Amino acid sequence: MSEQSEQSPTATAGRPVPTSADVARLAGVSRATVSYVLNNTAAVRISEPTRRKVREAAEELGYVPHAAARSLRAGHTRMVLLPSAHVPIGPLYGRFLSDLQRELRRLDYTVVQYGSEGLSGDEAARAWAELRPVTVVAVGDIALTAQGVELLKRSGARAVITLGTREVAGAHALGLDQAQVGRVAGAHLVERGRRRIGVVVPEEPGLEMFSGPRLEGVRRAVDGTGATVVPLPLRYEEDAADALAARWPELGLDAVFAYNDEYAMLLMRALQDAGVSVPEDTALVGADDLLLGRLLRPRLSTVRLDMVLGGELAELIDQAVREPEAPLRSRRLLDSRVIPRDSS
Repeated sequence: MSEQSEQSPTATAGRPVPTSADVARLAGVSRATVSYVLNNTAAVRISEPTRRKVREAAEELGYVPHAAARSLRAGHTRMVLLPSAHVPIGPLYGRFLSDLQRELRRLDYTVVQYGSEGLSGDEAARAWAELRPVTVVAVGDIALTAQGVELLKRSGARAVITLGTREVAGAHALGLDQAQVGRVAGAHLVERGRRRIGVVVPEEPGLEMFSGPRLEGVRRAVDGTGATVVPLPLRYEEDAADALAARWPELGLDAVFAYNDEYAMLLMRALQDAGVSVPEDTALVGADDLLLGRLLRPRLSTVRLDMVLGGELAELIDQAVREPEAPLRSRRLLDSRVIPRDSS
């Protein structure tokens, strides 16, 4: 491959762009060795001193491999596309996604996040396909269709993976069982003798993929117990929480699963200001096990979400790239358990 196709020689600020030949001359090795080292080629054994010389030469010259040329040699890119989910990502999912990206980079993938806000499923798929990713990992309920998956594969994607609550034909579906979050919360409240249970349903857009299954999970947990479930639409605002707390006498609730810890803390403050005692009058459970919930008084009961480690998911993604027709070996990505504290 020519120097021009490997890295454009266009001068920047009067200086030529360095090439792998420059790195090879400075390090005293062949261009092939430079390519093997900087592309982390595992099939070729190269001594650590030689690797160090090549990296030091590349750093001194300011050289980086050309992604497009690398893709031509390999026959596909090493880009993993992570479309931004249409959901507000909280601390738990933020840590999970950061861990996933770090582990994918360790496996020599380039991770690119793509803002898909305002695009329909097939429009989003066309936009992603333009970048020629080797795989797309769609987090959340981005409305992918079977046609969108096929378009991505025809454009070079070896696998399309969804992390959400529904399956799409042609894609590997790795589920996040949000219903279980509601089930364990509801079961805990029933075990504590509560029989009229409110469930906070956030009104913020983008949270439906979590809130709907969690509400349904509480309903399943109380089925056959004589308990009732009351959905409680709520905006994440103090005024909205105060207005809901003012209706408490007419609602007659003796327990609330508040969707997550942030909504639970918002509602707890409003209930206490309205003269409702927690947990004596109303038991309260959140989710996510945030540190701040442990600092409240009463300390907040919560559902802890144990998510699969980013390294394990990165290995599954790598498997899907290497063996696109094989089913993914996987376990559940999300387990849930109640951490009972003072508020319930």
